Amino acid sequence: MHVQEWLETVPAVSIYALVGVVIGLESLGIPLPGEIILVSSALLASQHGDIDPVILGACATAGAIIGDSIGYAIGRKGGRPLLAWLGNKFPRHFSEGHIATAERSFEKWGMWAVFFGRFIALLRIFAGPLAGVLRMPYWKFLIANVLGGIVWAGGTTAVIYYVGVVAEAWLKRFSWIGLVLAVCVGLASMLVIKRKAKQATQTARQPVAEPEPVPAAD
Repeated sequence: MHVQEWLETVPAVSIYALVGVVIGLESLGIPLPGEIILVSSALLASQHGDIDPVILGACATAGAIIGDSIGYAIGRKGGRPLLAWLGNKFPRHFSEGHIATAERSFEKWGMWAVFFGRFIALLRIFAGPLAGVLRMPYWKFLIANVLGGIVWAGGTTAVIYYVGVVAEAWLKRFSWIGLVLAVCVGLASMLVIKRKAKQATQTARQPVAEPEPVPAAD
């Protein structure tokens, strides 16, 4: 069966559930391709009327918020031993270097590290559990978690959905060149946000310069 024909047979509720579960598990701290699943599903929604982009975005947002909240609770209860255990199970994602980088980001940016962490794959996995381990006040975590989930999940769904709609129309009129241009323009806003978040993370990595000693007076 052709791939396009097979996708048309997949019930919309299965797409909603897949997006919510994968993003929820990734936000909880399990390394999964949540962003890839979300982008693919939003693009699929633009081509199939049975998939409602509003419901899709809502499921993605709910998965992100709930997953991060569970990760926070697990991190708060597990503490440092949890990070050590994750480092043994997932050394590629939870290495000491990655954990140290994430910790510096949290120390420098606080609740904003949770918000902007949504747009960076590494921090998206760390945000919930690490906020719990560092015992960030829950009300601060919740505000950043909810806002970040809405902006990232809802915004990504909206951007990719409309890119897909425009790309399909352009493809019918102007050939594949229209598709390339539509994708480039549509993804530009996402890249700007991701770049700003990455710059914030790199700034947090830089060591703080120690003050020079003052010579003793004669």
